[in-house]
Amino acid sequence: MKFATLRDGTRDGQLLVVSRDGQRAVKATNISPTLQAALENWDAVVGDLQKLSDALNAGQAEGAFDVDVDQLEAPLPRAYQWLDGSAYLNHVELVRKARGATVPESFYDDPLMYQGGSDTFIGPTQDIAHKTEDWGIDFEGEIAIVTGDVPYQTSQEEAGQYVRLLMLVNDVSLRGLIPSELAKSFGFVVSKPPTVFSPFAVTPDELGDSWRDGKVWLPLEVSYNNEFFGNPDAGPEMVFSFHRLIAHVARTRPLGAGTIIGSGTVSNKDRSKGSCCLAEKRMIEKIDTGEFVTPFMKFGDRVRIEMKKDGQSIFGAIDQKVVKWDG
Repeated sequence: MKFATLRDGTRDGQLLVVSRDGQRAVKATNISPTLQAALENWDAVVGDLQKLSDALNAGQAEGAFDVDVDQLEAPLPRAYQWLDGSAYLNHVELVRKARGATVPESFYDDPLMYQGGSDTFIGPTQDIAHKTEDWGIDFEGEIAIVTGDVPYQTSQEEAGQYVRLLMLVNDVSLRGLIPSELAKSFGFVVSKPPTVFSPFAVTPDELGDSWRDGKVWLPLEVSYNNEFFGNPDAGPEMVFSFHRLIAHVARTRPLGAGTIIGSGTVSNKDRSKGSCCLAEKRMIEKIDTGEFVTPFMKFGDRVRIEMKKDGQSIFGAIDQKVVKWDG
């Protein structure tokens, strides 16, 4: 199934079921008012949601309408928990190498993860508005899962049953603010403004055999100012699967339904695959030439993040422009 959230002036919007091709939708509010409510009552509502999805894909759903992505919020406009990992260690290795440091051995066994702000997310085509370019505005292409209720001490082997949905992510970062914040040894706050998610959240079965072992085995396509920027394969170099990331967090606590867990920036060793963020490209430049060449985002710049299977967009596209905040 494929879900979206219609903007209606409320904090959580209205739940939509979306057709497999992403072109048509129908309100599912008679089954569940919001996606968060559906996640909290999954076993009770999933059957009716599936019937509605089947009817929509067969062209038989009453009240169906054309999808206008500009009218969509993030699938979860806010969440009780947003946890972002760093499962692609090639990205970590490049960042460390560029500053003459090595990756600690523990990073290969113990996942990196931080807890981000989750009270306000940005819709997939909303502008990224900031006061100044001097903060070093960057995009980060990632994949995320949404969980059901996950019990305390869930193991990696058990974790798969709690994956309800998958989405794409633009984990917007303010690179100029990160160094001083991390120097405090207390994690990201101001350097991580509201995160962006794809128009659609999909159940794992929508990916077919491209979802296995807790990973998505497809390229993540990123374009920057309408030019190719990267299409790394999300599967083979994901050191920590989503199952592993769930188990990592559940080691000391249960997770509530609607918890979002991100993969971190998708990254491959093969440089012909490009990158999913400007920082990684800059690190490669620093390693190769001793200098940063590529600037961070300027007002008017645009990023597009998408993933396709058999030529069809699975999650819809994150397509955003950076603008000057005029508040």
